[in-house]
Amino acid sequence: MHIYRRNIFYYETDRMQVVHHSNYIRWMEEARIACLDALGVCYAELEAKGIISPVLSVECHYRSMSRFGETFRVETKLTEVTRVSYSLSYRIYDDATGELRADGTSSHCFINEKGRPISLAKKEPELYERVCRAVEPES
Repeated sequence: MHIYRRNIFYYETDRMQVVHHSNYIRWMEEARIACLDALGVCYAELEAKGIISPVLSVECHYRSMSRFGETFRVETKLTEVTRVSYSLSYRIYDDATGELRADGTSSHCFINEKGRPISLAKKEPELYERVCRAVEPES
């Protein structure tokens, strides 16, 4: 599991200083990139090698409100890896109270610059093995 933390910015809120729902998806994306970096999978390096990883699906369940001034943490797990795709789970908490704010999942694939699916196992076998070892199935 990887933990990503940051403060909630004013621009992410509405007039009541409650976080707009779209920001949770952004936070999941920030946490995904931080998780990959922690696994030694630098997203910029992937793209430099011609490997792009778009979103196939994303899901978010909102549990309680987040507000301006709070710090949140996202606990991210890589839950599945295949030769051409991977999935993650996210749990977003208020960092001070531990209250669950949201949870969700995302799925991504590997494509080349022409938009064609590629096998990470064939193109970057060492990287593929490293990512496979990091899988933590949901319990």
